[in-house]
Amino acid sequence: MGKSKGRANPAEEAPFEQVMERLQTVVEQLEQGDLPLEESLAMFEEGVRLSRTGAKRLDEAERRVEELLAAGDELQTSPLDESEAGEQ
Repeated sequence: MGKSKGRANPAEEAPFEQVMERLQTVVEQLEQGDLPLEESLAMFEEGVRLSRTGAKRLDEAERRVEELLAAGDELQTSPLDESEAGEQ
C-alpha cells in the first residue's frame, strides 16, 4: 500500500472553520479509544492532513496580514498564489 500523492485532499477546498471542526471530531473519536486499529490509523492520517491544511491556511493568513501592514497607506490585496504558498 503505497502513499498516493496524486490523491486530492478535500480539506484543501474546505473553509478553514470546517477543517477545524472536522479535526476536532477526529481528535474526539481517537481520544475515545474504541476504534479498531485500521480505523484509528485512517482517522489519525486524516487528522494529520487536516492539521497540516489548517496550519497552511494560518500561515497564508499571517502572510497576508504582514503584507497589508507592510503596505502602509497603500492598502492593496492580491490573491495568494497556491504554488508560492507551498514553496516555504
